[in-house]
Amino acid sequence: MKDILPDEVGQWQLVEALARDFFPRFGYQELRLPLLEKTELFVRGIGQTTDVVEKEMYTLTDISGDSLSLRPEATAQICRAFVEHSIHKQEPVWKVFTIGPMFRHERPQKGRYRQFHQINCEVIGPGEGEADAELIAMLIGFLEQCRTGRLTIRINSLGCPRCRPAYRAKLIDFLRDRRGALCPDCQRRLEANPLRVLDCKQPGCAEIVAQAPASADNLCPECASSFVLVRERLALLGIEALLDHRLVRGLDYYVGTTFEVVSEKLGGQDAVAGGGRYDGLIQALGGPEVPGTGFAIGLERLLLLAELEGREQRPAVFIGVVGGERAREFGVEVAHRLRLAGQARVLMDLAPRSLKAQLRAADKAGALGFFFAGEEELASGRARLRNLKTGAEVSVSTQNATDSTAEISIVLMDQWGQGAAPGPQEDRGSKGERR
Repeated sequence: MKDILPDEVGQWQLVEALARDFFPRFGYQELRLPLLEKTELFVRGIGQTTDVVEKEMYTLTDISGDSLSLRPEATAQICRAFVEHSIHKQEPVWKVFTIGPMFRHERPQKGRYRQFHQINCEVIGPGEGEADAELIAMLIGFLEQCRTGRLTIRINSLGCPRCRPAYRAKLIDFLRDRRGALCPDCQRRLEANPLRVLDCKQPGCAEIVAQAPASADNLCPECASSFVLVRERLALLGIEALLDHRLVRGLDYYVGTTFEVVSEKLGGQDAVAGGGRYDGLIQALGGPEVPGTGFAIGLERLLLLAELEGREQRPAVFIGVVGGERAREFGVEVAHRLRLAGQARVLMDLAPRSLKAQLRAADKAGALGFFFAGEEELASGRARLRNLKTGAEVSVSTQNATDSTAEISIVLMDQWGQGAAPGPQEDRGSKGERR
């Protein structure tokens, strides 16, 4: 588990702010959920035979004897909230997103920790391919806002309860003939959860399943039609996803469309985000028969890829003071008014230091502007606001703190052009990719 230190937090805040600005454009509202849930929720929702439930959950017994677990993922939680609060009686379509920590006891890898963080988006209600396509397009649009570089989108369909049994039987027959070549975990999964064999990363198993029957080739007419619609809608929006017959995801609740977004920059653990449809999960948790689809973005991995330099919308200005109490009082008042105005991050020493030391502090903090108001500047009625990036200086009134604050704000936001965040990436790569 990893501390996120102050010099890293700014990047996290930028991504979270982008999420809170971007997803509401598609009608999503933020939902906040507890970290602890009854263990039964995840066993029923995720699946007893998944690695998450069998090996990775942090589970405890509380003083009442109840078994509780730190949440390993958010979808089952969100569906529990949907059922508990009878959302289906209030909203025909429920679009929500969450941002927060998850917990899994797994082997740490690049961009993966036992306490990790996710952005989850879920849309509960519509069961057609239109919802899947919009969700995937929204995900790609958000990742482009984060400037993640070249990405590949993989997509598959796992079928539904009508067509999956026949495919499952066909897959089991195929794997039984090759049982001896499978790893011990896959030999155990073969009868209980054969689709999980398709997701195995062991080289021997990967070679075998490369020749296995494909779920997308064994769909019922309804699933096939929905999957075609998803791919057509994505193509319409300039998003061409690669069909990956081995893509099953790691949780039992997935049906129909599943997808992952991967980056070659992350090595073996290359998934940045993934998700899919989970029709039937809400019913399994005691709710009505309502379909749903969603995705999760791993924030740690996203931050390994995101290019967020220059995305800070509020420039920093350092208020420098040298001299007596009058100069210090003036600096304190200007700093306070600028902070309340909200157009800049305002830095100021809490204890008197030399001008040279204050300039070093401003530079170290990455401040754009340095406003110096000493005794001489107050006496003359004018002070200097220096652009620390270019060296340019602007004269600012020191007649009173209100005038100084107004003039500094105008210079920062208008003359120096700070405050407009760059737009999203537009450069697209080749088939199945975006840059």
